[in-house]
Amino acid sequence: MYMEPLGISQKPIVKIIKTNALYASRVTIAYCLLALALFPFQTVKAQNTIQKPKIGVVLSGGGAKGFAHIGVLKVIDSLGIKVDYIGGTSMGSVVGGLYASGYTAKQIDSLFHEINFTELLQDYIPRKSKSFYEKRNDEVYAITLPFKKFNLGLPLALSKGMYNYNLLTRLLHPVHHTTNFKELPIPFVCVATDIEKGKEIVLDKGCLPQAILASSAFPSLFSPVEIDGKMLIDGGVLNNYPVELVKQMGADIIIGVDVQDNLKDRNELKDATRILVQISNLQMIESMKNKIKQTDIYIKPDISAYNVVSFDDGAKIIQAGELAALQHIQQLNIYSNINYKKTPLKKESDSIWINKVSINELRNYTRAYVMGKLGFKTKNKISYTQLVDGINKLNATQNFRSIYYQLNDNNNNDELSITLQESKIRTFLKFGLHYDGLYKSGILTNITQKRSLFRNDVISLDVILGDNFRYNLDYYIDNGFYFSFGVKSRFNQFNRNVATDFNNGSTFSQLGINTLNIDFQDFTNQTYVQTIFAQKFLIGAGLEWKHIKLKSNTLQSSALFENSDYGSVFGYLKYDSFDNKYFPKKGWYLNGDLQSYLYSTNYTEKFNRFSIAKAETGVTRTFFKKINLKFQTEAGLAFGESSVHFMDFILGGYGFMPINNFKHFYGYDFVSIAADSYIKTALTFDFEFYKKKHINFSANFANAENGLFQTGNWLSIPKYSGYAFGYGLETFIGPVEIKYSWSPELPKGYTWFGVGFWF
Repeated sequence: MYMEPLGISQKPIVKIIKTNALYASRVTIAYCLLALALFPFQTVKAQNTIQKPKIGVVLSGGGAKGFAHIGVLKVIDSLGIKVDYIGGTSMGSVVGGLYASGYTAKQIDSLFHEINFTELLQDYIPRKSKSFYEKRNDEVYAITLPFKKFNLGLPLALSKGMYNYNLLTRLLHPVHHTTNFKELPIPFVCVATDIEKGKEIVLDKGCLPQAILASSAFPSLFSPVEIDGKMLIDGGVLNNYPVELVKQMGADIIIGVDVQDNLKDRNELKDATRILVQISNLQMIESMKNKIKQTDIYIKPDISAYNVVSFDDGAKIIQAGELAALQHIQQLNIYSNINYKKTPLKKESDSIWINKVSINELRNYTRAYVMGKLGFKTKNKISYTQLVDGINKLNATQNFRSIYYQLNDNNNNDELSITLQESKIRTFLKFGLHYDGLYKSGILTNITQKRSLFRNDVISLDVILGDNFRYNLDYYIDNGFYFSFGVKSRFNQFNRNVATDFNNGSTFSQLGINTLNIDFQDFTNQTYVQTIFAQKFLIGAGLEWKHIKLKSNTLQSSALFENSDYGSVFGYLKYDSFDNKYFPKKGWYLNGDLQSYLYSTNYTEKFNRFSIAKAETGVTRTFFKKINLKFQTEAGLAFGESSVHFMDFILGGYGFMPINNFKHFYGYDFVSIAADSYIKTALTFDFEFYKKKHINFSANFANAENGLFQTGNWLSIPKYSGYAFGYGLETFIGPVEIKYSWSPELPKGYTWFGVGFWF
């Protein structure tokens, strides 16, 4: 209220009003007319002088708790708030980088629901992307440890982050030519930590997926990322809330989302992950006091019930972020604009024209080796899936400690630039454990040496100790698209009572018995050459020398009834896209083999040259997300003057690593059916009722007899049939399975128990 200064006489107010009424009315009218006349000009001037404040968004790190950022951004989008700058650390850099690249919060929400975070954390490589050598490597050994100077080592981290990098590269493809992050649809910055110098590194240019990967490289979980010669890890170690960087970009108003943990007490520090997070939070807690003061709208979602690896609770955490943002709706409304709506990012074509592939100089691996793993050639159009498959094949070799790639513009086409860092570890110790009804218990120890004699080579020795000693020796030179060479040596043995005498039952008839105890030994050596055909199929040929020895304590005379060497030539064609060897959900496989036996030391004096042809194929499909149907069919025959019965197709049992012509067959015990020709079909229904837990039902049918395809009986009603119910569990040492099988042709059924990968 206005008050006249003291000391000045005051006139009666009524008199003042009366005296000046006419004057006041005239002045009022004049002001109104002037205002009306000047209104358009004043409006224009106001619009020109009043500028909308620049909005900056800061997203902290916090692992899975960073899902809350998505919820906050969804509210921001719904209010029509235009974000001018965005910065983040760790998971904040992931969400922020996607948002800055043009994705809406709703799109990011959809993307995160599609990601398999278990595969991400495990650096999962699809089985179909692995060579046959890598398939076997992953499906035999439970533990792999680096070995250097007679010392066992530990991996640098649980994951190299390649799955994450492949994912980011694909998602950020619409902006893959943008190397200055200020030129993104929304200017962006993220933070990493130089682990060697303990310094904060600001990342605002370069390869965007690589920068985000570095910012989110959580120690011990993901390997450090090398950028410009610096070894970078999670930015949250030093700056988990980069508010000052966003202000430096030009932001007037800061909207900050903090998903960091508060300090926890001893009762809450129950695992290594929480302890590591607590360590990183120690200095952050103090620095956040000042950072909060720089934040105009500070949003801290209530996510105390979750931790940095609560990826399965992503939907709940996103919802918590939305609720937290809505609590600040009045503050956010100040900056809303009903006329603004962020445009969803349009999906680009999946096709990439690779004009050129540049690879940094390598010491131990050739360009042909790298290109062979990639599986495509230059001057060619490929899908993004093919590109990722090729990168996965490189990663599966374990020959490179880091793999970075970038698509650069080259005359309106893409130049694929690949930077590989060779692994310094050349030697690995590997271990496995297995039990089945044929070979019994076995402990596997493997030593693998890479780059032993030549570039691109690997030598591997398996020694299996247990009830039956065995070994496998492999030496392989991988030349990619060119012909590759290999040498194999293998020794297998087992002792068991069997229901076949390898002699058409004549021995059983003479002795009046129905089972025979045998000691079986197989010593096989191969040399071969192989290559990739049509970028999918493995085709090869080679020479083989084999020694087979069979003896039996059951026989009173001539306990040794086979002790011969065999020389042969062979050829094969293979394809395998099953996503899992033991419990496949999708894919198919093909395996064809032709082998001609040309020479024998002829212990039985019955050898004549003969050949064996065999093929098998299978396909699997998933229904209702949980039910998997696998269909298999296979056949084999011997042709020539006469075959050696010890090379016959032997059917029966389940759960062992097949050798020679030994085949699984439900309903019959191990080594029960023998013939020089057979045909078999099998059908399996598998229900994954919980993660990696399966119940299944299988049925198989077969015809087997000598000369089966000459007689035409292969088209008749199956002579042999069998069924099985089973339970399976996927573990880190391999499948744990129990099956009960039976056949209507036999009086009793069989129960089989198996543990671990087959070897």
